[in-house]
Amino acid sequence: MSPTADQSQNSLLPTAFTEVWTRAVDQRPDSMFLVFERPDGTVATWTYEQFDAAIAEVAAGLIQRGVTPGSSMHLALTNTPAFLALWLAANRLGAWIVPSDPMGKAPELADHIERTRPQAGFCAADRAGVYRQAAAVSPDLAITEVDEASGSLDALGGNARVDWPAVGPRDRAAVMFTSGTTGRPKGVEITQANYAFCGQVMAERADLTPDDRQLVVLPLFHANAPYYSFASAIWTGASVALMPAFSASGFLAQAARHQATCASLFAAPMRMILARGAPVDGMALRHCWYAQNIADDQYDTLAQWLGCRPRQLYGMTETIPAVLTEPAENPVPSSMGQVTPGCQVIVRDGEVLVGGEPGTTLFAGYLDDPETTAASFTTDGWFRTGDRACVDSDGRHYFDGRHSDVLKVAGENVSTVEVESVLASHPAVLEAAVVGAPDPLRDEVPVAFVVPSEPTSPPTDEELASWCQERLAKAKLPRSFTLMVELPRTSVGKIRKFLLRQEAEAPKEATGR
Repeated sequence: MSPTADQSQNSLLPTAFTEVWTRAVDQRPDSMFLVFERPDGTVATWTYEQFDAAIAEVAAGLIQRGVTPGSSMHLALTNTPAFLALWLAANRLGAWIVPSDPMGKAPELADHIERTRPQAGFCAADRAGVYRQAAAVSPDLAITEVDEASGSLDALGGNARVDWPAVGPRDRAAVMFTSGTTGRPKGVEITQANYAFCGQVMAERADLTPDDRQLVVLPLFHANAPYYSFASAIWTGASVALMPAFSASGFLAQAARHQATCASLFAAPMRMILARGAPVDGMALRHCWYAQNIADDQYDTLAQWLGCRPRQLYGMTETIPAVLTEPAENPVPSSMGQVTPGCQVIVRDGEVLVGGEPGTTLFAGYLDDPETTAASFTTDGWFRTGDRACVDSDGRHYFDGRHSDVLKVAGENVSTVEVESVLASHPAVLEAAVVGAPDPLRDEVPVAFVVPSEPTSPPTDEELASWCQERLAKAKLPRSFTLMVELPRTSVGKIRKFLLRQEAEAPKEATGR
């Protein structure tokens, strides 16, 4: 089977994302597009027509800052209407955005700026010191400070003449840097067609209608919110309720307050909701995507609190849509999902491979890195995710870790995912991460890092060891347990396992244990 075998994907003609936006404005000008809840609880709203007018004003400001077709713009902003206006205005001008973690340190921001050479940069006024330090690598960068909390777009406007250029489907729309869980982040090139394709696929898989409202709490600089929530809403003409940040204690109340019907989360925020939230009345959610596994009992409680059965999905910045998604009917909590209609996925030698056309249904490549781009594809054209999975007779995929999550213990393959699942099922464990540590006799051994459900009464090493001994073969038993307040994570909840490996590999005298 080749990546071009799925005719359902090839029949989709490439469309520029700017065309998707203008179509939504034309068809639903007076319908609500954006509801922004400020940190103080007050709300700002825009219809599609009102936000389109704001985009035109922002585009005028960008032109005055020297932004032209093909230019890049760097964004270090949290969830605020300014991010959306800059994204959409840039794309309509034929320019592209570079979103970075707004809480990133100066070296990280400087690396992104240096590698993308933006014409303009945007940051929060209260983080301008760090941003200007980072921007020293580009002395001519035009920097604009934004009042994120107010939701105001005033600082972005201008009075330059705006003549919208012709924008092609394969024109670059963004470069997103990967999370850096295993090493230096790679710049993922995303086209206009990528955003449009993602919007269509995710809208259709969620059965999205113009009456739906997405609740967005995940950060806009990451792929999840633009891909799964905003692109699908714009494709459909639905509305979005944007929160400035994720609040575990406030999420359910926000969903009820804004009558959200759809949402998207990761496993880590879901566990936080269970730990710090409480059920509320008035929920209208009918659908919720989530990524990464949670325990069965956690899933059951969340389903009760949300009022719907969450559906797991699997995707990467590079794959554009979530290429695996659980169906709406009887979703299986532990399953990453079936192949999403319109997408192509196979499992070869245990690895998940994704097919498609680079620049249309897959990312266009890694920024200025043709060698890494070429190495990320098989010889017959499938994108290598690096993730392992097994598939059942119903076509459901079950995560089996990344290649780096398979340990060689005295010649035996040990999946850290399996060990983590056993530990997470302990009633006193909120979550766990397992990595390999060097061992002179067995090559490497699993070691566990555990976050207790109740920090004041954590499980003992003996309790955890006994729990594992009853459920795991000898080679899979963790050789040590380290209790942690929380696991080291990226801003979107992915575990930075390389930091845990560094700790596991450090001499004991250096760690104090």
